[in-house]
Amino acid sequence: MNLDRPVTPDPYPLLPEVPSFSVISDDVSDGQPLKDDQVNALGDTSPHLEWSGAPDGTQSFVVTCFDPDAPTPSGFWHWVAVDIPGDVTSLPTGAGADDSSLPGDAFHVRNDVGGHNFSGAAPPEGDQVHRYFFVVHAVGEPNLGVDADVSPAVVSFNLAFKTLGRAIIQGTYQH
Repeated sequence: MNLDRPVTPDPYPLLPEVPSFSVISDDVSDGQPLKDDQVNALGDTSPHLEWSGAPDGTQSFVVTCFDPDAPTPSGFWHWVAVDIPGDVTSLPTGAGADDSSLPGDAFHVRNDVGGHNFSGAAPPEGDQVHRYFFVVHAVGEPNLGVDADVSPAVVSFNLAFKTLGRAIIQGTYQH
C-alpha cells in the first residue's frame, strides 16, 4: 500500500456553493486531533455537535462524518444521520450509537463499515494524518426522501440538490 499518496482535496468546495452557518463541539476542536472517544478501537462515540444560524427555510438536517483521506477512491463515510427535525440545534455525545439515540424520526444510513451508527476514526497504521469532516447540512424539506438502506453516496447526491446551507468542523487523526 502506498502510504505516501498526495493529500486529497477538501471535498466540500467541490460541491454546489451554499451559505455556511456555525457548528461547535465539546468533543471536536476544529483542525485538531480527535479525542480517543471518537477513535474506532478506543471509544467509537459520536461527538457532541451544536449548530446555529441555519438558513431560513431549513426544515431538517443531515449530519455526516467523512474521511476524504482514506486509501480508497471514494473516501470513507463514518456517520450519516438523516431527517433530523428542523427545530433541533444539537446532538449530544453518543447520539450516533443507534437510531433510538436520534431525535424525532431521524435515522442512520449505513456507514462504510456497514453499520447504522457512528464508526470512529480508524486510518491504516503509519498512514498520513486523516481529516474527519463533521458536517451539518441544512435541508429545505422535512425529509431527504431516502431510507436507511441507501448508501452514503445516494444521501450525498440528494444533498447536492436539497442543501440550503452547510456547517463544518474538522478533526484529525493519525494511527
